[in-house]
Amino acid sequence: MRQTADAPRKTLGPKAARLVAELHERRRQVFSLRDAEYILGLSPDLARSFVAQLVRRGVVARLKPGLFCLVPFELGHEADYVGNPYVIARELAGGRDYFLSHGSAMEIHQMVTQPQLVVCATSLRPLRRRMIRGTEFRFVRCRRDEFFGTTDRWIDKHERIVVSDPERTIVDGLRSPDYCGGIVEVAKGFRMRRQALDPDRLVAYALRLGRGAVSRRLGFLMELWNVDHPKGLAELQRCLTATYVRLDPGLPAGGRFLRRWRLQLNVTPEEIQKAVLA
Repeated sequence: MRQTADAPRKTLGPKAARLVAELHERRRQVFSLRDAEYILGLSPDLARSFVAQLVRRGVVARLKPGLFCLVPFELGHEADYVGNPYVIARELAGGRDYFLSHGSAMEIHQMVTQPQLVVCATSLRPLRRRMIRGTEFRFVRCRRDEFFGTTDRWIDKHERIVVSDPERTIVDGLRSPDYCGGIVEVAKGFRMRRQALDPDRLVAYALRLGRGAVSRRLGFLMELWNVDHPKGLAELQRCLTATYVRLDPGLPAGGRFLRRWRLQLNVTPEEIQKAVLA
Protein backbone atom coordinates (compact mmCIF):
# COMPACT_ATOMS: atom_id res chain seq x y z
CA MET A 1 0.00 0.00 0.00
CA ARG A 2 1.47 3.34 -1.03
CA GLN A 3 2.28 5.77 1.76
CA THR A 4 0.44 9.08 1.57
CA ALA A 5 2.44 12.27 1.27
CA ASP A 6 1.63 13.53 4.74
CA ALA A 7 2.16 10.24 6.61
CA PRO A 8 5.18 10.19 8.95
CA ARG A 9 8.14 8.17 7.71
CA LYS A 10 8.71 5.61 10.42
CA THR A 11 12.34 4.78 9.72
CA LEU A 12 15.38 4.48 11.94
CA GLY A 13 18.75 5.97 11.15
CA PRO A 14 21.86 4.86 13.09
CA LYS A 15 21.33 7.38 15.89
CA ALA A 16 17.63 6.59 16.32
CA ALA A 17 18.35 2.86 16.24
CA ARG A 18 20.94 3.35 18.97
CA LEU A 19 18.46 5.24 21.15
CA VAL A 20 15.68 2.68 20.65
CA ALA A 21 18.02 -0.26 21.26
CA GLU A 22 19.38 1.26 24.46
CA LEU A 23 15.89 2.05 25.78
CA HIS A 24 14.78 -1.53 25.05
CA GLU A 25 17.92 -2.80 26.81
CA ARG A 26 16.95 -0.74 29.85
CA ARG A 27 13.32 -1.90 29.53
CA ARG A 28 12.20 1.70 29.22
CA GLN A 29 9.17 2.43 27.05
CA VAL A 30 8.90 5.94 28.50
CA PHE A 31 11.90 8.26 28.46
CA SER A 32 12.85 11.88 28.98
CA LEU A 33 14.94 14.35 27.02
CA ARG A 34 17.68 13.87 29.59
CA ASP A 35 17.70 10.14 28.78
CA ALA A 36 18.19 10.98 25.10
CA GLU A 37 20.97 13.44 25.95
CA TYR A 38 22.80 10.84 28.03
CA ILE A 39 22.39 7.90 25.64
CA LEU A 40 23.35 9.83 22.51
CA GLY A 41 25.80 12.30 24.05
CA LEU A 42 23.88 15.30 22.73
CA SER A 43 23.43 18.77 24.08
CA PRO A 44 19.95 19.68 25.38
CA ASP A 45 19.15 21.68 22.21
CA LEU A 46 20.32 18.94 19.85
CA ALA A 47 18.49 16.25 21.83
CA ARG A 48 15.28 18.30 21.73
CA SER A 49 15.57 18.76 17.95
CA PHE A 50 16.41 15.09 17.38
CA VAL A 51 13.51 13.75 19.46
CA ALA A 52 11.15 16.20 17.74
CA GLN A 53 12.13 14.56 14.43
CA LEU A 54 11.35 11.14 15.89
CA VAL A 55 7.91 12.40 16.94
CA ARG A 56 7.21 13.65 13.41
CA ARG A 57 8.26 10.28 11.99
CA GLY A 58 6.03 8.33 14.40
CA VAL A 59 8.92 6.59 16.15
CA VAL A 60 8.04 8.13 19.52
CA ALA A 61 4.99 9.95 20.92
CA ARG A 62 5.11 13.06 23.06
CA LEU A 63 3.32 12.70 26.41
CA LYS A 64 4.14 16.10 27.89
CA PRO A 65 7.02 18.57 27.56
CA GLY A 66 10.20 16.56 27.99
CA LEU A 67 8.51 13.14 28.33
CA PHE A 68 8.03 10.63 25.49
CA CYS A 69 7.21 6.99 24.84
CA LEU A 70 8.31 4.57 22.14
CA VAL A 71 5.64 3.68 19.58
CA PRO A 72 5.64 -0.06 18.74
CA PHE A 73 6.67 -0.65 15.14
CA GLU A 74 3.74 -3.00 14.61
CA LEU A 75 1.46 0.05 14.77
CA GLY A 76 2.87 1.17 11.44
CA HIS A 77 2.50 4.93 10.94
CA GLU A 78 0.22 5.36 13.95
CA ALA A 79 1.66 8.27 15.92
CA ASP A 80 -1.28 8.92 18.27
CA TYR A 81 -0.11 6.47 20.93
CA VAL A 82 -0.01 6.78 24.71
CA GLY A 83 1.35 3.39 25.80
CA ASN A 84 0.32 1.72 29.04
CA PRO A 85 -1.60 4.35 31.04
CA TYR A 86 -0.40 2.96 34.39
CA VAL A 87 3.22 3.36 33.32
CA ILE A 88 2.45 6.88 32.10
CA ALA A 89 0.90 7.72 35.49
CA ARG A 90 4.05 6.42 37.19
CA GLU A 91 6.25 8.61 35.01
CA LEU A 92 4.02 11.67 35.41
CA ALA A 93 4.45 11.22 39.16
CA GLY A 94 8.21 11.16 38.73
CA GLY A 95 8.52 7.40 39.25
CA ARG A 96 8.44 7.60 43.06
CA ASP A 97 6.28 8.56 46.05
CA TYR A 98 3.10 7.55 44.25
CA PHE A 99 0.70 4.64 43.92
CA LEU A 100 -2.15 3.82 41.54
CA SER A 101 -5.32 4.26 43.55
CA HIS A 102 -9.10 4.58 43.64
CA GLY A 103 -10.81 3.51 40.39
CA SER A 104 -7.52 2.50 38.74
CA ALA A 105 -6.56 0.30 41.68
CA MET A 106 -10.04 -1.22 41.64
CA GLU A 107 -9.53 -2.11 37.98
CA ILE A 108 -6.08 -3.60 38.67
CA HIS A 109 -7.52 -5.72 41.51
CA GLN A 110 -10.51 -6.79 39.38
CA MET A 111 -13.07 -4.95 41.49
CA VAL A 112 -14.92 -3.35 38.58
CA THR A 113 -17.31 -4.51 35.89
CA GLN A 114 -16.75 -1.55 33.54
CA PRO A 115 -13.47 -0.20 32.10
CA GLN A 116 -12.19 2.90 33.86
CA LEU A 117 -12.00 6.03 31.72
CA VAL A 118 -9.77 7.95 34.14
CA VAL A 119 -6.36 6.93 35.49
CA CYS A 120 -6.06 7.87 39.14
CA ALA A 121 -2.93 7.91 41.30
CA THR A 122 -2.04 9.18 44.76
CA SER A 123 1.13 11.18 45.29
CA LEU A 124 2.99 12.98 48.05
CA ARG A 125 3.50 15.90 45.68
CA PRO A 126 0.82 18.16 44.25
CA LEU A 127 0.40 17.18 40.60
CA ARG A 128 -2.06 18.73 38.20
CA ARG A 129 -4.64 16.85 36.20
CA ARG A 130 -3.53 16.01 32.67
CA MET A 131 -5.29 14.94 29.49
CA ILE A 132 -2.98 12.98 27.19
CA ARG A 133 -4.34 11.76 23.86
CA GLY A 134 -7.83 11.29 25.20
CA THR A 135 -6.81 9.70 28.52
CA GLU A 136 -7.37 11.70 31.70
CA PHE A 137 -4.85 11.41 34.53
CA ARG A 138 -5.88 12.59 38.00
CA PHE A 139 -3.62 12.81 41.03
CA VAL A 140 -4.75 12.83 44.65
CA ARG A 141 -2.33 14.34 47.12
CA CYS A 142 -1.75 12.66 50.47
CA ARG A 143 0.39 13.34 53.52
CA ARG A 144 3.44 11.27 54.38
CA ASP A 145 1.66 9.64 57.33
CA GLU A 146 -1.15 8.57 54.97
CA PHE A 147 1.24 6.84 52.57
CA PHE A 148 0.75 3.18 53.44
CA GLY A 149 -1.01 0.04 52.22
CA THR A 150 0.78 -0.31 48.87
CA THR A 151 2.14 -3.22 46.88
CA ASP A 152 4.29 -3.66 43.76
CA ARG A 153 2.62 -5.15 40.71
CA TRP A 154 4.08 -6.34 37.41
CA ILE A 155 1.75 -5.28 34.61
CA ASP A 156 3.81 -6.99 31.91
CA LYS A 157 7.18 -8.73 31.72
CA HIS A 158 9.03 -5.42 31.68
CA GLU A 159 7.06 -2.87 33.68
CA ARG A 160 6.24 -2.69 37.38
CA ILE A 161 4.00 -0.18 39.10
CA VAL A 162 2.99 0.58 42.70
CA VAL A 163 -0.68 0.19 43.56
CA SER A 164 -2.75 0.37 46.73
CA ASP A 165 -3.46 -3.10 48.10
CA PRO A 166 -7.11 -4.25 47.99
CA GLU A 167 -7.90 -3.10 51.53
CA ARG A 168 -6.36 0.34 51.03
CA THR A 169 -8.21 0.58 47.73
CA ILE A 170 -11.54 0.08 49.49
CA VAL A 171 -10.68 2.55 52.24
CA ASP A 172 -9.63 5.19 49.69
CA GLY A 173 -12.87 4.57 47.82
CA LEU A 174 -14.84 5.15 51.00
CA ARG A 175 -12.95 8.36 51.65
CA SER A 176 -13.43 9.73 48.13
CA PRO A 177 -16.12 7.72 46.31
CA ASP A 178 -16.17 10.23 43.45
CA TYR A 179 -12.75 8.97 42.29
CA CYS A 180 -14.28 5.49 41.92
CA GLY A 181 -17.59 6.34 40.29
CA GLY A 182 -19.60 6.72 43.51
CA ILE A 183 -20.36 4.71 46.63
CA VAL A 184 -22.30 2.08 44.64
CA GLU A 185 -19.16 1.21 42.64
CA VAL A 186 -17.13 0.94 45.85
CA ALA A 187 -19.82 -1.33 47.30
CA LYS A 188 -19.66 -3.49 44.16
CA GLY A 189 -15.89 -3.82 44.46
CA PHE A 190 -16.18 -4.69 48.14
CA ARG A 191 -18.66 -7.46 47.44
CA MET A 192 -16.70 -8.85 44.48
CA ARG A 193 -13.57 -9.31 46.61
CA ARG A 194 -15.10 -9.70 50.09
CA GLN A 195 -13.83 -13.27 50.53
CA ALA A 196 -10.25 -12.17 49.87
CA LEU A 197 -10.33 -8.94 51.88
CA ASP A 198 -8.72 -8.95 55.33
CA PRO A 199 -11.27 -7.36 57.73
CA ASP A 200 -8.61 -6.66 60.37
CA ARG A 201 -6.58 -4.74 57.82
CA LEU A 202 -9.64 -2.86 56.57
CA VAL A 203 -10.44 -1.67 60.07
CA ALA A 204 -6.81 -0.86 60.86
CA TYR A 205 -6.46 1.21 57.70
CA ALA A 206 -9.68 3.11 58.37
CA LEU A 207 -8.63 3.92 61.93
CA ARG A 208 -5.13 4.88 60.82
CA LEU A 209 -6.54 7.41 58.35
CA GLY A 210 -8.57 8.86 61.18
CA ARG A 211 -11.48 9.95 59.01
CA GLY A 212 -14.86 9.52 60.66
CA ALA A 213 -16.69 9.31 57.33
CA VAL A 214 -14.50 6.35 56.31
CA SER A 215 -15.21 4.48 59.55
CA ARG A 216 -18.96 5.09 59.16
CA ARG A 217 -19.07 3.88 55.56
CA LEU A 218 -16.82 0.90 56.21
CA GLY A 219 -18.95 -0.30 59.13
CA PHE A 220 -22.07 0.10 57.03
CA LEU A 221 -20.67 -1.94 54.12
CA MET A 222 -19.24 -4.64 56.37
CA GLU A 223 -22.71 -5.19 57.81
CA LEU A 224 -24.40 -4.87 54.41
CA TRP A 225 -22.21 -7.66 53.01
CA ASN A 226 -22.35 -9.79 56.17
CA VAL A 227 -18.68 -9.53 57.14
CA ASP A 228 -18.53 -11.34 60.49
CA HIS A 229 -16.10 -9.24 62.51
CA PRO A 230 -17.76 -7.97 65.71
CA LYS A 231 -14.49 -6.76 67.24
CA GLY A 232 -13.70 -4.62 64.21
CA LEU A 233 -17.21 -3.20 64.03
CA ALA A 234 -17.00 -2.26 67.72
CA GLU A 235 -13.66 -0.50 67.11
CA LEU A 236 -15.15 1.50 64.27
CA GLN A 237 -18.17 2.51 66.35
CA ARG A 238 -16.01 3.71 69.25
CA CYS A 239 -14.51 6.45 67.10
CA LEU A 240 -17.84 7.86 65.86
CA THR A 241 -19.04 11.32 66.82
CA ALA A 242 -22.63 12.59 66.92
CA THR A 243 -22.25 14.17 63.46
CA TYR A 244 -24.03 12.57 60.51
CA VAL A 245 -22.45 12.37 57.04
CA ARG A 246 -23.91 11.36 53.70
CA LEU A 247 -23.29 7.81 52.58
CA ASP A 248 -22.37 9.13 49.13
CA PRO A 249 -20.87 12.63 49.39
CA GLY A 250 -21.24 13.14 45.65
CA LEU A 251 -25.04 12.93 45.77
CA PRO A 252 -27.54 15.41 47.26
CA ALA A 253 -28.58 15.12 50.89
CA GLY A 254 -31.70 13.08 51.48
CA GLY A 255 -32.95 9.77 52.81
CA ARG A 256 -33.29 8.38 56.30
CA PHE A 257 -30.71 8.71 59.06
CA LEU A 258 -29.00 5.52 60.27
CA ARG A 259 -28.15 6.18 63.91
CA ARG A 260 -25.94 3.09 64.30
CA TRP A 261 -23.38 4.46 61.83
CA ARG A 262 -24.28 8.17 61.91
CA LEU A 263 -25.04 8.08 58.18
CA GLN A 264 -27.64 9.76 56.05
CA LEU A 265 -28.60 7.09 53.53
CA ASN A 266 -28.90 9.18 50.38
CA VAL A 267 -28.41 5.81 48.66
CA THR A 268 -30.48 3.05 50.24
CA PRO A 269 -29.19 -0.45 50.99
CA GLU A 270 -31.85 -1.77 48.62
CA GLU A 271 -30.57 0.46 45.81
CA ILE A 272 -27.00 -0.72 46.39
CA GLN A 273 -28.00 -4.38 46.47
CA LYS A 274 -30.11 -4.03 43.33
CA ALA A 275 -27.23 -2.31 41.46
CA VAL A 276 -24.67 -4.88 42.61
CA LEU A 277 -26.81 -7.90 41.77
CA ALA A 278 -28.07 -6.52 38.45
